[in-house]
Formats: sequence, structure tokens, C-alpha cells
Amino acid sequence: RGSLLLRVRDTSDEHAWREFDELYGDLILRYARRLGLEIADGEDVRQMVLLGLVRSLPGFQLRPERGRFRHYLGRAVRNAIHRHRSRIRPTCFPLHETDRTEETATGAVDWDETWEAEWRLHDLRRALYVVRQKHDLRTLEVFEELLDGASVAEVAESRGMSREAVHKIKQRLRDQLREIIAAQIAREETLL
Repeated sequence: RGSLLLRVRDTSDEHAWREFDELYGDLILRYARRLGLEIADGEDVRQMVLLGLVRSLPGFQLRPERGRFRHYLGRAVRNAIHRHRSRIRPTCFPLHETDRTEETATGAVDWDETWEAEWRLHDLRRALYVVRQKHDLRTLEVFEELLDGASVAEVAESRGMSREAVHKIKQRLRDQLREIIAAQIAREETLL
């Protein structure tokens, strides 16, 4: 949000920085984890990014010709991951390899593609949070089952509901998610 970016330019505005961290901190951590960092290392990267932004944002200006804020933030996170990895000298080896570390060890990860995918998931998680605040538990449970891969017929049978009722829940919440995500993207577009 443009107004938040203007507010965080003031390094003493703790409320704005807390809001910024609530909005983007999880995204930064998840991206770092997706690229093979452990939780503690991801938290270190998150802190490095925030400290770097504290230094750079006071002079930051929204200039659409230079790109979007999301790309600026993505570069900042990638740079922090590179700095973090370069200062760590492994003294032990992991007991097992995960898909994330295998990918990053071979260099097969497309950093920009991974950032964009994580950003889309970030938009979805934010939208799901809003939807969860608006609906009763039963409606949410039905929708969660559908998200987990259950068919409309399976959910209707297990919950003693008609297929039409389950389908309406699915359609209504899906449409709400689309609207919320579209609004989030529209706000992002105003940010470069």
C-alpha cells in the first residue's frame, strides 16, 4: 500500500513498521524456507531485509518506470539470502536432504519464478484470512474439505447436506476469494 510505504519512510513510526512486518514478514520467511533455509536462518534473513529497508526506505520514491515494489522487495530478499549464505560456513551436514536443498544445491531454482509463486500464495493466504473472519465454522469446514480435494458429493454425504448447498458454499467463498485477491492486486498495481 502506497500510504504504508510513505509511513515506513519515517523510521520512528513503530506502528507502520509493525504493520509492514505483519504484511510482508511471513512472505519473506516462506520464500527463504522455499529456497532451503531453516526457520532460524529464514528469520535472520527477514531481520536483515527489514534492517536494510529501514536504511533505504527513507529515501525511497515510488517511480513506476523503475518497476513494482514487489520486485524491489524480492531483490532485497534475494540479496539478503545471498549475504546470509555467504557468511555461513557449514560445520556439519544435514541428516537428510530435502527437496528444497536439493533444488538450491543444483542451482535449479528460478529465483524470480519462486518469488512470484510465493507472492501469489501470499495474496491467497491474506484473502483466506479475510474470508475466515466473515463465515461461521461449519461453512469454513465445508470449504476447507473442498480445498483439501474432497468432491462436492463426498462433502455433502459426510455432512448430511445437499449437493446444492455444498456447491453454493464452494461458489460463494470462491467468488469472495477472487474479489479479495483482485482488490489486493489492484492495490499492488498502484504501488508500481
